[in-house]
Amino acid sequence: MAAEFVTSAASARDLPREPVAELVFAGRSNVGKSSVINALARQPLARTSAAPGKTRLANFYRLRPERGAAFHLVDLPGYGYARGDREGRAFEPLVQEYFFGGPAQRQLRPAIAGVVLLIDARHPGLASDLEAAGWFAAHGCAVRLAATKVDKLSRADRQRADAAIRRAFGVDALMMSAQTGEGIEELWVWIAQQVEQWKQPSR
Repeated sequence: MAAEFVTSAASARDLPREPVAELVFAGRSNVGKSSVINALARQPLARTSAAPGKTRLANFYRLRPERGAAFHLVDLPGYGYARGDREGRAFEPLVQEYFFGGPAQRQLRPAIAGVVLLIDARHPGLASDLEAAGWFAAHGCAVRLAATKVDKLSRADRQRADAAIRRAFGVDALMMSAQTGEGIEELWVWIAQQVEQWKQPSR
Protein backbone atom coordinates (compact mmCIF):
# COMPACT_ATOMS: atom_id res chain seq x y z
CA MET A 1 0.00 0.00 0.00
CA ALA A 2 1.16 3.50 -0.84
CA ALA A 3 0.43 6.46 1.45
CA GLU A 4 1.40 10.12 1.26
CA PHE A 5 0.55 13.53 2.66
CA VAL A 6 -1.48 15.65 0.22
CA THR A 7 -2.19 19.04 1.78
CA SER A 8 -3.38 20.96 4.83
CA ALA A 9 -6.47 23.14 4.51
CA ALA A 10 -7.25 26.19 6.62
CA SER A 11 -10.42 27.14 4.73
CA ALA A 12 -12.71 26.00 1.92
CA ARG A 13 -10.46 27.48 -0.77
CA ASP A 14 -7.63 25.15 0.32
CA LEU A 15 -9.64 21.94 -0.01
CA PRO A 16 -8.58 19.44 -2.70
CA ARG A 17 -10.84 19.19 -5.76
CA GLU A 18 -9.79 15.74 -6.88
CA PRO A 19 -12.67 13.36 -7.67
CA VAL A 20 -11.75 10.75 -5.06
CA ALA A 21 -13.59 9.43 -2.03
CA GLU A 22 -12.80 10.96 1.36
CA LEU A 23 -12.92 9.18 4.71
CA VAL A 24 -13.18 11.67 7.54
CA PHE A 25 -11.60 11.16 10.96
CA ALA A 26 -13.29 13.19 13.68
CA GLY A 27 -13.03 13.23 17.46
CA ARG A 28 -12.04 15.18 20.53
CA SER A 29 -8.55 16.58 20.77
CA ASN A 30 -5.98 13.99 21.85
CA VAL A 31 -8.32 11.06 21.18
CA GLY A 32 -5.68 9.49 18.94
CA LYS A 33 -6.84 10.25 15.39
CA SER A 34 -3.30 10.67 14.06
CA SER A 35 -2.13 7.47 15.74
CA VAL A 36 -4.96 5.48 14.17
CA ILE A 37 -4.21 7.00 10.75
CA ASN A 38 -0.57 5.99 11.12
CA ALA A 39 -1.61 2.46 12.07
CA LEU A 40 -3.86 2.25 9.00
CA ALA A 41 -1.10 3.59 6.74
CA ARG A 42 1.50 1.35 8.43
CA GLN A 43 3.90 4.29 8.55
CA PRO A 44 4.33 7.57 10.48
CA LEU A 45 2.17 9.58 8.11
CA ALA A 46 0.36 11.93 10.51
CA ARG A 47 2.13 13.93 13.19
CA THR A 48 1.21 12.92 16.73
CA SER A 49 1.52 14.89 19.95
CA ALA A 50 0.66 14.45 23.63
CA ALA A 51 -0.54 18.06 23.70
CA PRO A 52 -4.24 18.48 22.83
CA GLY A 53 -5.17 20.81 20.01
CA LYS A 54 -2.07 19.96 17.95
CA THR A 55 -3.98 19.41 14.70
CA ARG A 56 -5.27 22.85 13.79
CA LEU A 57 -5.89 22.27 10.08
CA ALA A 58 -7.75 19.70 8.02
CA ASN A 59 -4.96 17.37 6.88
CA PHE A 60 -5.42 15.23 3.77
CA TYR A 61 -3.58 11.96 3.12
CA ARG A 62 -3.81 9.82 0.02
CA LEU A 63 -3.91 6.07 0.55
CA ARG A 64 -3.72 3.60 -2.31
CA PRO A 65 -4.36 0.04 -1.12
CA GLU A 66 -3.13 -2.98 -3.03
CA ARG A 67 -6.74 -3.64 -3.97
CA GLY A 68 -9.34 -1.00 -4.69
CA ALA A 69 -9.28 2.67 -5.56
CA ALA A 70 -7.13 5.35 -3.96
CA PHE A 71 -8.87 7.63 -1.48
CA HIS A 72 -8.17 10.45 0.94
CA LEU A 73 -8.13 10.21 4.72
CA VAL A 74 -9.09 13.58 6.21
CA ASP A 75 -7.84 14.33 9.73
CA LEU A 76 -10.06 17.11 11.08
CA PRO A 77 -9.05 19.35 13.99
CA GLY A 78 -10.12 17.90 17.32
CA TYR A 79 -13.16 19.40 18.94
CA GLY A 80 -13.53 20.20 22.63
CA TYR A 81 -10.24 22.05 23.01
CA ALA A 82 -8.51 25.07 21.57
CA ARG A 83 -5.85 27.25 23.13
CA GLY A 84 -7.32 30.60 24.06
CA ASP A 85 -10.87 29.38 23.46
CA ARG A 86 -12.68 28.25 26.60
CA GLU A 87 -15.64 26.77 24.75
CA GLY A 88 -13.46 24.68 22.45
CA ARG A 89 -15.29 26.00 19.39
CA ALA A 90 -12.44 27.69 17.56
CA PHE A 91 -12.35 25.00 14.88
CA GLU A 92 -16.06 24.95 14.06
CA PRO A 93 -15.80 27.36 11.08
CA LEU A 94 -13.18 25.16 9.39
CA VAL A 95 -15.24 22.01 9.95
CA GLN A 96 -18.36 23.77 8.63
CA GLU A 97 -16.45 24.85 5.53
CA TYR A 98 -15.13 21.33 4.98
CA PHE A 99 -18.53 19.66 5.15
CA PHE A 100 -20.58 22.35 3.42
CA GLY A 101 -18.22 24.82 1.75
CA GLY A 102 -19.26 27.69 4.00
CA PRO A 103 -21.92 28.84 6.49
CA ALA A 104 -24.47 29.60 3.75
CA GLN A 105 -24.20 26.19 2.09
CA ARG A 106 -26.43 23.22 2.89
CA GLN A 107 -25.25 20.51 0.49
CA LEU A 108 -22.86 18.01 2.03
CA ARG A 109 -19.43 17.77 0.40
CA PRO A 110 -19.95 15.08 -2.27
CA ALA A 111 -16.49 13.55 -1.80
CA ILE A 112 -17.35 12.31 1.72
CA ALA A 113 -17.73 8.54 1.72
CA GLY A 114 -17.91 8.09 5.48
CA VAL A 115 -16.94 9.38 8.91
CA VAL A 116 -14.93 7.55 11.56
CA LEU A 117 -15.91 9.09 14.88
CA LEU A 118 -13.24 8.31 17.45
CA ILE A 119 -14.02 8.42 21.15
CA ASP A 120 -11.80 7.62 24.12
CA ALA A 121 -12.83 4.25 25.57
CA ARG A 122 -11.88 5.53 29.03
CA HIS A 123 -14.48 8.33 28.79
CA PRO A 124 -17.64 6.93 27.20
CA GLY A 125 -20.68 9.13 26.64
CA LEU A 126 -19.08 12.59 26.79
CA ALA A 127 -21.51 15.34 25.78
CA SER A 128 -19.29 16.59 22.96
CA ASP A 129 -18.99 13.09 21.48
CA LEU A 130 -22.75 12.57 21.66
CA GLU A 131 -23.30 15.96 20.03
CA ALA A 132 -20.90 15.06 17.22
CA ALA A 133 -22.58 11.69 16.64
CA GLY A 134 -25.97 13.38 16.47
CA TRP A 135 -24.68 16.03 14.08
CA PHE A 136 -23.26 13.47 11.65
CA ALA A 137 -26.42 11.36 11.80
CA ALA A 138 -28.63 14.39 11.19
CA HIS A 139 -26.68 15.22 8.04
CA GLY A 140 -26.87 11.72 6.63
CA CYS A 141 -23.22 10.74 7.05
CA ALA A 142 -22.27 7.08 7.21
CA VAL A 143 -20.56 6.85 10.61
CA ARG A 144 -18.40 4.18 12.24
CA LEU A 145 -17.99 4.71 15.96
CA ALA A 146 -14.56 3.61 17.21
CA ALA A 147 -13.32 3.60 20.80
CA THR A 148 -9.58 4.19 21.09
CA LYS A 149 -6.97 3.40 23.73
CA VAL A 150 -8.60 0.16 24.89
CA ASP A 151 -5.13 -1.16 25.72
CA LYS A 152 -5.19 1.17 28.73
CA LEU A 153 -8.25 -0.58 30.21
CA SER A 154 -8.45 -3.70 32.33
CA ARG A 155 -10.77 -6.46 31.12
CA ALA A 156 -13.45 -5.42 33.60
CA ASP A 157 -13.12 -1.72 32.73
CA ARG A 158 -13.32 -2.59 29.05
CA GLN A 159 -16.57 -4.48 29.55
CA ARG A 160 -18.03 -1.56 31.48
CA ALA A 161 -16.91 0.91 28.82
CA ASP A 162 -18.38 -1.22 26.05
CA ALA A 163 -21.75 -1.34 27.81
CA ALA A 164 -21.66 2.39 28.62
CA ILE A 165 -20.94 3.28 24.99
CA ARG A 166 -23.81 1.10 23.80
CA ARG A 167 -26.20 2.79 26.24
CA ALA A 168 -25.03 6.30 25.35
CA PHE A 169 -24.83 6.03 21.56
CA GLY A 170 -27.29 3.23 20.83
CA VAL A 171 -24.69 1.34 18.77
CA ASP A 172 -21.64 -0.79 19.41
CA ALA A 173 -18.23 0.81 19.03
CA LEU A 174 -15.27 -0.80 17.33
CA MET A 175 -12.79 -1.29 20.16
CA MET A 176 -9.38 -0.10 19.00
CA SER A 177 -5.77 0.38 20.01
CA ALA A 178 -3.20 1.99 17.74
CA GLN A 179 -0.52 0.57 20.04
CA THR A 180 -1.51 -3.10 19.76
CA GLY A 181 -3.21 -2.93 16.38
CA GLU A 182 -6.54 -4.15 17.72
CA GLY A 183 -9.42 -3.08 15.50
CA ILE A 184 -7.25 -1.78 12.65
CA GLU A 185 -8.12 -4.56 10.20
CA GLU A 186 -11.82 -4.30 11.06
CA LEU A 187 -11.71 -0.56 10.43
CA TRP A 188 -9.97 -1.21 7.10
CA VAL A 189 -12.85 -3.48 6.07
CA TRP A 190 -15.40 -0.74 6.82
CA ILE A 191 -13.35 1.90 5.01
CA ALA A 192 -12.97 -0.33 1.94
CA GLN A 193 -16.74 -0.85 1.87
CA GLN A 194 -17.42 2.87 2.04
CA VAL A 195 -14.91 3.65 -0.72
CA GLU A 196 -16.36 0.91 -2.93
CA GLN A 197 -19.92 2.20 -2.43
CA TRP A 198 -18.98 5.84 -3.05
CA LYS A 199 -20.16 7.24 -6.35
CA GLN A 200 -18.26 10.00 -8.08
CA PRO A 201 -20.59 12.99 -8.55
CA SER A 202 -21.60 13.67 -12.13
CA ARG A 203 -20.37 16.92 -13.56
